Amino acid sequence: MSLLERGPADTVLALALIHHLAISNNLPLERVASFLGRICSSLIIEFVPKSDSQVQRLLSTREDIFPDYTQEAFESEFGRYFSIQSSVRIRDSERTLYLMRKRET
Repeated sequence: MSLLERGPADTVLALALIHHLAISNNLPLERVASFLGRICSSLIIEFVPKSDSQVQRLLSTREDIFPDYTQEAFESEFGRYFSIQSSVRIRDSERTLYLMRKRET
């Protein structure tokens, strides 16, 4: 069964995922947020900024055509489907961990 057929899940954990979907697979943040909004009630998700060494590695082999891959755009797009309950910067990192709850429709 697909994720959509199995769900919705109570909580989805998405660590070290967004930069791969957005940069490696050219998925707009809006599409990722929309999909996750369909499959869960709450979301624990990590935003990995362009300044992170892993994102820099992904960008080292291609042109940076991702001007909208920013933390502000991430919060805006995910904010259409979820309310941010809390966020915390990960120690010794520029990454941010978020707890989000699906918005009532």
